[in-house]
Amino acid sequence: MQYLIEANDSAGGAGVTRLFDPDRGCDTFVQRVLRFGPGLSDEQAPSGADEVLFVVEGEGELVTGDARSRLAPGVGAFVPAGSRWRASNEGEGTLAILSVLVPDPSGTPRDRRPAVLSLLDAELAGATAARRFRLGATPEVGCESATQFLGYIPPGRAPDHYHRYDEVVYVVGGEGVLHVEGEEPEPIGPGSCVHLPAGLVHCLENTGWEDMTVLGVFRPAGSPAEAYYPDGRLATVAEH
Repeated sequence: MQYLIEANDSAGGAGVTRLFDPDRGCDTFVQRVLRFGPGLSDEQAPSGADEVLFVVEGEGELVTGDARSRLAPGVGAFVPAGSRWRASNEGEGTLAILSVLVPDPSGTPRDRRPAVLSLLDAELAGATAARRFRLGATPEVGCESATQFLGYIPPGRAPDHYHRYDEVVYVVGGEGVLHVEGEEPEPIGPGSCVHLPAGLVHCLENTGWEDMTVLGVFRPAGSPAEAYYPDGRLATVAEH
C-alpha cells in the first residue's frame, strides 16, 4: 500500500493536485491541493462531502454566499456538504489550499454553516513524546465526522505507535523520516503527504533542529493525543 506522496510534483500553476483517495488506497478521505491564480475562482461545490481546508500559501478571501473571510497561511476552514464556495486570490502569485473531503459525513442535516478559523491562534495542547497540537475544524464547529489539527513534532524520534482513526497528514514545514512497520524509512519534508490507516504502526521522526509542523485530518473525530504502543498500551502525555 502507498503511504507517502509528494504534493510538490505538480506544483506551479493553478489547478488541482489529487493526493490520497480511493484509487490510492484511502477510502476515508480525498486529499487534494487546490491552486488558484489571481482573481475570483470558479465555484467549488463537492457533492455529498464535508470539506476541510487549510491555507498553505498566499492570501485572499473565502467567499461563501454574501460572507467573505480572510485567508492566509495557517488559516483553516470547514465547509459542510451542500455548501458552495469560491477563493478570491488578492496577490499576483498562487493561492494554495490543502483540501480534505470527508465523503458520507456523519451528523444530522441541521443548519451547519461554513466556519473559518486561525489554527495559529488556537490553544496549544500536549500529546505524547513532547508533541503539541492546535485544533482546527472539530465537531464543536459542526465538523462531526473528522478532526483537523496543526501538529508540532520536536527533534528526535518518538516511540512507534498507532491510532484507532484513519488519518491523512501534510507536512507544512521541517524535515524528517517516515517510519512504517515493515517498510523502508522514507524522507519527508514540506509538501509530503502521508496516509496512516487505523492500526498502522508508524512514527514521523524529526531529523531537523526545530519543530516539524504537520497538518492532520483524521476520522472518526477525537483527540490527536490518543495513541497506542504496538503492544496495545495507551500512550500518555506524560511519557517521553
